[in-house]
Amino acid sequence: MNNNSLSVEEILESKRLLNRKKRLLLLFTLPLLVFIFITFISPIATMLYRSVYHPTVSQLIPLSLAELKNWDEAGDALPPSAALQQFAIELQDLSKQRLSGKLAEEVNRLKPGSSSLIKSSARKLKKTTLEELQENGDSVLLSYSKKWHNIDLWRAVKRAGQPFTDSYYLTTFDLKRNPAGEIEQRDTQIYLKLYWKSLKIAIYITLLTALLAYPLAYYLATAPSKIANRLMVLVLLPFWTSLLVRTTSWIAILQTNGVLNSSLQSLGLIDEPFELLYTQAATIIAMTHILLPFMILPLYSVMKNIDPSYLRAALSLGARPIPAFIKIYLPMTVPGVSAGALLVFIISIGYYITPAIVGGTDGQMISNIIAFHMQSSNNWELAAALGSLLLALIIALYWIYDRLVGVNNIKLG
Repeated sequence: MNNNSLSVEEILESKRLLNRKKRLLLLFTLPLLVFIFITFISPIATMLYRSVYHPTVSQLIPLSLAELKNWDEAGDALPPSAALQQFAIELQDLSKQRLSGKLAEEVNRLKPGSSSLIKSSARKLKKTTLEELQENGDSVLLSYSKKWHNIDLWRAVKRAGQPFTDSYYLTTFDLKRNPAGEIEQRDTQIYLKLYWKSLKIAIYITLLTALLAYPLAYYLATAPSKIANRLMVLVLLPFWTSLLVRTTSWIAILQTNGVLNSSLQSLGLIDEPFELLYTQAATIIAMTHILLPFMILPLYSVMKNIDPSYLRAALSLGARPIPAFIKIYLPMTVPGVSAGALLVFIISIGYYITPAIVGGTDGQMISNIIAFHMQSSNNWELAAALGSLLLALIIALYWIYDRLVGVNNIKLG
């Protein structure tokens, strides 16, 4: 009995020690978890929330939207007089606070051409007394312009006042809602074409880096260690050079009177210089050069661990070099090719600096449009929707890749 009791006590003590170690390990990893949450999870969650949440109009004219809540926008009648009167009062107040332009901007996105109407009416209402607006503000507002009698304008005001909206995601698919609230195609296709172009550029870059990196990685893996180490320094050298310097150097190479055109003309190969800079080709060339090490390193790490005796055995048994390479060596390098392709593709589809500098209008990608909406147009909600769709695209491609190749086959070293 005494021995049994001691063994039970030892088991309990070992469990306590194990739990203590787990808590200690959690404390050590807690700073890393907090860092990941702050720098990765929280920004993505904020982006997803921002893409559907837009309370600007609801904060500018809350009382008017409360009056418009019971208005049947599907009918042909104007909003009730109380709603029009309250809108005139709040528009006057926004004019005094110099916020009428913000309301005009938001409504104009749903009803183009309404910005000037709201701004001009706000200036006129600023000169009107509050008592007059409280008595017949609806008549005063409607007297300013016939456009205030347009039902579609008030539908746009009510729709813009919804704090949660799907309009930004509809815009990313080049869709919109008509005045009746039905989804329809936009007249001009912008974002879907940009997504398709970004996808094509990323695929071209991935294929080019694979074609260039595979023979180089093979040579590095089979060369003597002394030579391979020296060449590996050249592969790693771009990581020690500024990305901006590497990108701008391509301007000197690809411009009309640059190194490439001057060399070709001096050799008599061309009569007129090629227009390479600020094109899609310039983006592909520059990004292929920048992302090439990301393809070489995974390939080299996999090829270095392949036993060369497999290929020699196949040759000794009578196989020809090329079929033996394709059937024996190439399948064993699939993990390296997969890792490099996935890494290059994900990086390239979201690249921003290189397309902005050397790509021009023709070579810009969806990331440049996202940056434009964040920095210039201040349309953060649309930028968040575009970014969310890009994230969903990458996750979908990653899922397809997992089904076809398998994530477990990825090896980075």
